[in-house]
Formats: sequence, structure tokens, C-alpha cells
Amino acid sequence: MEKTVQTPVSRRGGYLALWRRVPRELGFLLPTLPITVVGLSVLSTVFFTGTGMIAIFVGLFVVVLALYIGRAFGLFELARLRWAGQAPITPPRWDPNGEPATPLRTVLGPLVNGHYWLYLLHGMVVNFIVGLVSWIVTVVWLSVGLGGISYWFWGRFLPNEGTGSVRLSEVASDWMLPGNTLAIDPFAGQSVFQLVLGVTFLSTLPFITRGFTALHQFIARGMLGAWRSEALQREVADLSASRGAAVSAEDRSLRRLERDIHDGPQQRLVRLQMDLASAERKLETDPAAARALLAEARQQAHDTLEELRALSRGLVPPILQDRGLIGGLQSLAARSTIPVQLELTVEPALRLPSEIERSAYFAASELLTNAAKHSRAIGIRLHLALRRVPDDDTTWLDLWVIDNGVGGAVPTEAHGLRGLDERLRGPRGGLSIDSPVGGPTAVGVHIPLTDTALSSIAVS
Repeated sequence: MEKTVQTPVSRRGGYLALWRRVPRELGFLLPTLPITVVGLSVLSTVFFTGTGMIAIFVGLFVVVLALYIGRAFGLFELARLRWAGQAPITPPRWDPNGEPATPLRTVLGPLVNGHYWLYLLHGMVVNFIVGLVSWIVTVVWLSVGLGGISYWFWGRFLPNEGTGSVRLSEVASDWMLPGNTLAIDPFAGQSVFQLVLGVTFLSTLPFITRGFTALHQFIARGMLGAWRSEALQREVADLSASRGAAVSAEDRSLRRLERDIHDGPQQRLVRLQMDLASAERKLETDPAAARALLAEARQQAHDTLEELRALSRGLVPPILQDRGLIGGLQSLAARSTIPVQLELTVEPALRLPSEIERSAYFAASELLTNAAKHSRAIGIRLHLALRRVPDDDTTWLDLWVIDNGVGGAVPTEAHGLRGLDERLRGPRGGLSIDSPVGGPTAVGVHIPLTDTALSSIAVS
């Protein structure tokens, strides 16, 4: 597939891009001081009140309250950074292993959770210090810049200095032109000096706001974000859950296959054996009846073979091996009893690993079958696309089946959509359902592509 290449932006374009984010960054930096002062005041008051009352046991609950308040301030800081245009930071999972909160865990859990103490330290100490420095520098930079370019207006209203006063413009002119005897109007010289100073400070303002916002983001990522070890633990837990779901789904598939063989080919083979035995007994006494039984047995063998072929196609569709996922979806669309409009935004020669193509194919087959049975639709859209998520550098295969039927589809236990969702956990995928009553219904299949799958796309 064709890769998207990002061309380097020009220096002017990069500078203008910095300016486009200045309003949001100022909206983050300017309220920082009052927010950090409130955080310091509230957290210090509650926390130190609690520690002072530890001896009478009531203080323990007050300390826990301070930890919860610190958590609230930390999450508010993450929301402010996200609003300022910074990359989202994943907060920690407050309930260990996703277990439901109990009254005892709610009361004592924060005391043994390191994230709560980091949030408290951030809100009570670190954020106040960094916020104070960033606020002072930002306000001074913005004030000097705006005041400098507007001095020509408001400077004339200032009281006149005495004869012994020294102007900054005169000092600057003497430093640049030593020994000059230029007669410059004091107000005009001061206005020019202030204008140059204001333009200099305003031209560098985007770098100041970007730098301090990035500093807050860096500190928040280290103190308020989830730890990498927790992400690995969640990934291991998700893998275990997906493996268990895949095993359960495979077990149900094997049981369904066993039931289909028992109810179909096995019964035909029993009937075939009985017909052959009857023909053998009548071969000498009634040749005509024997020939009729043999003809019926031949038809039974033909039907059994066709049924076994149909079952084998349900396991490994030959079209996936021959033409890939695109060909398989085109075949499903052609066989559908409801007209299907294909929307393929990928390369026609796209090939993926067999397990991904098989999962996507069977998911599309089941969704089209469900739509034909239950939706009462007159048209279906089958959409296939690759989606890149830049935040976590992941590429997803998205397959949507959208019908214009009556809607109301919900995943229930032991039914198709719930089983399909569990089957997709094997390749670490998932199912999304949007089916309001009255329609339309949109069911999406989302499967992440591994590095191996991406390399196979690049090769194709």
C-alpha cells in the first residue's frame, strides 16, 4: 500500500503553526497560578489536619479525603493539558485489576496506592512551584510585549519625569552610538525603544508558551500518568482473557460442527448403509428393486459429499486462499439475499495473515446473515478500511456492515453478536454496535494489525 509521507514544513509555516496554538496555551498558563494556589491551600489544609488527628483515628479518614482531592486536582490538570492541545495522558487504573470497589477498598485503598500519593505531591508541591514560575514568566513576557507595542498611546499619559531622570532609550542609544550628540525627542525615542522591545517579546511568545506547556505535560506524564508496568499487566490480563474467549469460541464452533455432522452427513451415511444392505439382499430375488435402491444410495452419497464440502468451506473457505479477503467479501456480497454495496478503501490486492482474513471473513458472513434474517432491510453497505491511530502507533482493520433495517440489535448471551465479540478477542479485536430502534444498524469489526501483518501489506 502507498505510505503517507509527511513533508517537512517550512520555517515560516512552523512558526505560524506555533502561533495557532498560543491562545489555547495562554488559556492554560494564565489560570495556572490561581488553580495551583487553591490546590495548595485545600490539599495542605486537609492533609495536615488529617495527619495531626491520626492519634484519634479520625485523621486517617481525613488523610484519605486529601488523597481523593489530590486525585481530582490531578485529573483536572490532565483535562486542562488535553484542552491546551497536548497529547492525552492515560490516567492510572484506580481499582486494582479492574475489581469492583468495596467499602473497605474505598477507605483504605488510597493509602497503599502509590498513584494517590504522587497526585497529592503533584498538587501540593510540584505543580505549585512549576505553575508559579511559568505564570510569572508568561505574564511578564505578555505584559512587556503588549505594553511595548502600545506605549505610543498610553505613555503620553504618564507624568513627566524630572530633569535628572534617565530614559532607557537614551541608555540604549548611548550604548549603540557612543558619544553621539543626536537631539531626539524623549517621548519619540522612548516609544521606538518600547516598540522594538514589545515586538521582540511578542515574536518569542510562542516559544515561551510552548515550552512551559510542554514542561507541565512532561511532569504530568511522569507523575499523573499510568506506569508502563501497569500497561504490561493489563496487556497480559487482556491477552489471557482473549485467549480464554478464543478457546471458548473455538470449543463452541467444534461442538456446532459435531452437531452438524451428526445431524447431516452421519445420518445420510447410516441411510446409505441401510440402502446398500437392502440392495444386497434383493440383488438376486428382485434385481429391479435392487437397482432402484442402488440409484437412491448413489444420490445419498452425492448429497453427503456436497454437505461435507459445505462444512469444509465453513472451516477454511477456499476463496480466501485463492483471492484473499477482498475476493471473499465480494463473494459474500454476491451471495447475499439483500443487495450489498461494497465500499473498499484499501488496495484491491490487499493480503493479510490468514488468521486475520479468516476472522474478518467469518465476521462479515455472520453479520450479513444476521441482517438478512432479522433487519428487514432493503440495502446493506459493507465498508472495509485501514485506520491509523497516531497516539499509540497502531493500525486497525475496520469492517462495517450497515443496513437500513428496523434496528434494535443488542448483544445477548448465547447469541450471534455476543459470540462474535468473544471470537474477535482471539486476534485482540472487538465489536462496536450502533443500532437504535427504528434503524439504521451499524456493526463494526475492529482488528489490530501486528508488525508482521503490516510487513505483509508492505510486501504486497
